[in-house]
Amino acid sequence: MNDTILLSVKNLSVDFRTSEGVFNAVKGVSFDIRKGQTTALVGESGSGKSVTALSVMQLLPYPRAAHPFGSSVIFDGRELVGSGDNLMRSLRGRRISMIFQEPMTSLNPLHPIERQIGEVLKVHQGLNPEQVRDRVIELLDLVGLPQLKDRLQACPHELSGGQRQRVMIAMALANDPDLLIADEPTTALDVTVQAQILELLQSLKEKLDMSLLLITHDLSIVRKMADHVCVMKNGEIVEQQASGALFTNPQHDYTKMLLAAQPKGHAIPANQNAAALVEAHNIKVHFPRRRNFFGRVSEWVKAVDGVSVTCRAGQTVGIVGESGSGKTTLGLALLRLTASQGEIKFKDQVISGYDRNDMRSLRAKMQIVFQDPFGSLSPRMSIGQIVGEGLEVHRHDISRADREELVVQALRDVNLDPGTRHRYPHEFSGGQRQRVAIARAMVLQPEFIVLDEPTSALDVSVQAQIVDLLRGLQEKYNLTYMFISHDLRVVRAMAHDLIVMKDGKVVEQGPAQQIFDHPQTEYTRALLEAALNLKTRIAA
Repeated sequence: MNDTILLSVKNLSVDFRTSEGVFNAVKGVSFDIRKGQTTALVGESGSGKSVTALSVMQLLPYPRAAHPFGSSVIFDGRELVGSGDNLMRSLRGRRISMIFQEPMTSLNPLHPIERQIGEVLKVHQGLNPEQVRDRVIELLDLVGLPQLKDRLQACPHELSGGQRQRVMIAMALANDPDLLIADEPTTALDVTVQAQILELLQSLKEKLDMSLLLITHDLSIVRKMADHVCVMKNGEIVEQQASGALFTNPQHDYTKMLLAAQPKGHAIPANQNAAALVEAHNIKVHFPRRRNFFGRVSEWVKAVDGVSVTCRAGQTVGIVGESGSGKTTLGLALLRLTASQGEIKFKDQVISGYDRNDMRSLRAKMQIVFQDPFGSLSPRMSIGQIVGEGLEVHRHDISRADREELVVQALRDVNLDPGTRHRYPHEFSGGQRQRVAIARAMVLQPEFIVLDEPTSALDVSVQAQIVDLLRGLQEKYNLTYMFISHDLRVVRAMAHDLIVMKDGKVVEQGPAQQIFDHPQTEYTRALLEAALNLKTRIAA
């Protein structure tokens, strides 16, 4: 890193014209990025981080978005605000590149990866097809995907989440940019894949002498990666310092709150001799992968392969592992939401042979909170209707007034204002929607709840709130949880027992604290090492 300023943002403001008037998304933001430097923009959702980055690229939806007089973005001596399309086309993808937050929606689902990576090479360098292919293969090597050399015609849906993210990075690096903007590059990735992506970005930055603008809400990533940090809140930078100084001596109350808002603590005290509420023995869930000429299955995907688990009353069993390890499939099998082999008991009642009608009487006692609340909440129903729907199905014995009272109580239990129950999901934040999803499960007064990645896409401060909420509800109602997650920091704060899964099998199983302190297998140690390096050093 040298002292030459590559990007200078001065007094940047962004106003959006809406039906309700002008919304000030960014207000007078100023910062510099030097050559070879990593600058991080951090803050909660809605703080203006991504809008600031899109302003640098001049990708905002003009004229709905506007920069008030005095806003300035200078890149290598040239003003970008109001510069026109010709200049920006010459810079985007060539000297300034961006990795967008969600690769599955940013990559074209119909085009193979060779075409998508090669497009930017044709546009900016005019390479012929043979030169494009050679460069694409070189880039795949650079981002750690040599195995895709023989799969250049693969489409995004045929790749894993980590592979898609690396393809996005390859596209961004195709023309050796001077500035790379990475917008939440590791959101919702497994902790091991997250570590690999961050190490890749760091090594490429040093190898190419590139500047990096990192946008994230995860302060543990910032501590590992950034030289300089800008903390944003409500469209403004409330504090900016060198990374080391900010973490050791934060000045602003909001920064201090972010640093303190890590999910921490341990699971609530529980009776280790409590009766087993849910027991499962030798659970198998196999899906057909291939069939022969006669239609018989010749190859199976063993999503869950011989897993046994006991969930005791009032306790939490944590299920951890990488994507594709079988965590969610196991949870769905225990709830009889997917077909499985093996024995499943609920309160000593064998339910593994139950069909849909048999399970109906137990559904109120066995609930699930899905990973994506926005996707699992109906956009056409109000919050009150969503939370109360289960009561209409399972509680025919109560009046409409009693149902309404139960909905109000469930919303109070998750710390939501009951007065908002006539609003719709899109009118709530991500954390509020997750609370609605929890209230929908809680209104039926269940005994067993499967929590499938309930905090994976939430801000760190909201994660801490949801963890505290779940612990409080567990203590108040003696709930039994199965907590599925790839975030070991959150699992450590919740789980009494822990199951580590890989490729459908149990790698390690036992008391959570014992496994965290003394992991027995290499795979568990690798997961913990990746998580500790990224997550828990802040709490130390």
